[in-house]
Amino acid sequence: MYSSMLRVPSEVLAQFDGLQRQVEQLLGLRGATSIRGSRNGFPAINMGSTPDAIEVYAFVPGVDATSLEVTVDKGLLSIAGERASVVPAEGTTNVYARERYAGKFKRVIALPEDADPAQVQAQYRDGVLRITVNKRESSKPRRIDVQ
Repeated sequence: MYSSMLRVPSEVLAQFDGLQRQVEQLLGLRGATSIRGSRNGFPAINMGSTPDAIEVYAFVPGVDATSLEVTVDKGLLSIAGERASVVPAEGTTNVYARERYAGKFKRVIALPEDADPAQVQAQYRDGVLRITVNKRESSKPRRIDVQ
């Protein structure tokens, strides 16, 4: 008796999905046309840890290294910059799709507590920004001699 009350027709779920897509599009959450509005954030990052450091790889193809700004403040790592548009001027080409975003961007990443903000290095090569944040010496495991 109760199982029949819990069944929802599939067309109702499809209508809810369509309504959700429409609301997201109206609010600018879907099909964003700028880097700031992208769902997953730009730049895409890989982040990992070694015994000595935290390593962040930010994938920023087409960005000039001089436009990149990396800062660390209060445990937050910020990556900011600007990627120029490669789309030709209006009127010369009909653009049907624009999936590569252009414009200013900023990505903020929370660092672990053992990160040392005084020891940060950043290197840019072939569209990949590698940021190494050394760990504090006090957070590293150390051997204690028993007497």
